[in-house]
Amino acid sequence: MSPKSTSASSKASGDLLKDLYRQMVLIRRFEERAGQLYGMGLIGGFCHLYIGQEAVCVGMQACIDDGDQVITGYRDHGHMLATGMDPKEVMAELTGRIGGSSKGKGGSMHMFSKEAGFYGGHGIVGAQVSLGTGLGFANHYRGNDRVSLTYFGDGAANQGQVYESFNMASLWKLPVVYLIENNQYAMGTSVKRSSAEVELYKRGLSFNIPGEAVDGMDVLAVIEAGKKAVKHAREGKGPYILEMKTYRYRGHSMSDPAKYRTKDEVDDIKKGDAIEKVKGYMKDAGVKDDEVKAIDDEIKAIVKDAVEFAKTSPEPDPSELMTDVYL
Repeated sequence: MSPKSTSASSKASGDLLKDLYRQMVLIRRFEERAGQLYGMGLIGGFCHLYIGQEAVCVGMQACIDDGDQVITGYRDHGHMLATGMDPKEVMAELTGRIGGSSKGKGGSMHMFSKEAGFYGGHGIVGAQVSLGTGLGFANHYRGNDRVSLTYFGDGAANQGQVYESFNMASLWKLPVVYLIENNQYAMGTSVKRSSAEVELYKRGLSFNIPGEAVDGMDVLAVIEAGKKAVKHAREGKGPYILEMKTYRYRGHSMSDPAKYRTKDEVDDIKKGDAIEKVKGYMKDAGVKDDEVKAIDDEIKAIVKDAVEFAKTSPEPDPSELMTDVYL
C-alpha cells in the first residue's frame, strides 16, 4: 500500500497553513541550532535530531484536544515543541541548566511536561509503547474521553513489548493511536534488511487493529489521517495504527555520520521536503512572500533567544542530584 496522500490542500486556509509552517520551521531551526550547540560541547550525552520529520508531530498535534497525551522515544525535541513547550526551557534542558523543563536532569532523551501533555521522551527502544498503552488504559478506566498518541520508530516496531501492548489495547479497546515514524533506518539498518514485513501498519492485523500508511512528508495528509484515527480511538472503537512514511536528513544521532546511505538518496528525498511543500500550499492559498518572511524572522528570533537562555541559565545546584529520586 502506498502512503496516503491528500487533496486537502485545496481546503486548507491560509491561517492554518501559516500556523503549521510556523511550527515546522521552529522545529527545523531549533534542531539545527541544537546540532551546533552539540558540536560546541554545550550539549552532553546523546542528541537525536528530528530534522526532516517535522510534518508528523505538527500534523498530529493539530488532531488532538487539550488533555490528550503524547509520548515518544528519544528523538523527541520536535514533539516537545509541537505540544507547546517553551523553546527556552527545551533548549536549556539540552544544555543541562536549571531553567530546563526538567531542571537540567532529563537532557535530550528524557524531558517531560505534564502541563503540556507530554509524557516524555524515553531512551529504551520501544519502552514508551507500553507506557503509552498504560496512558490509554488510565483514560479508559477513568472514562475521561482522552486519547494517547504513542509514537515509536521502525526499529522499535520489532520489539516484543510492542505486540504485548497491541494485544492489550485491542482486547480492552483502549483509546490509543500508535504512530510508527518510519524514517527508513533503524540506527544504520534499512527497514528492508531488518523487517520481514516492511508495511509496518500491517503489524496490527493479527490483533484486529486497523491501520494505514500515510505520507509523513505532507502535513495535510498527516492531519487528514490523524483526525480519522483519533476519532476512532475517542469513540471507544479501540486503537489505530498510522505508519508515517518519513525520513531523517541527519544521522541516527549526532555521532552517526550516516555513511550507510548515499548523498543522492538524501537529496532525492529533500525534493519533497515537508516544509517546502507547505510553502507551496501557502502560495496556492494566497499567502504573500512577505508574510512567509515575517514568520521566518519571528522563528529566527525565538530560537536565538532560546540559545541565549540555554547558555546563561545557571547549572543546577548539586543538591538537585537527590531530588525526584526514590530511595
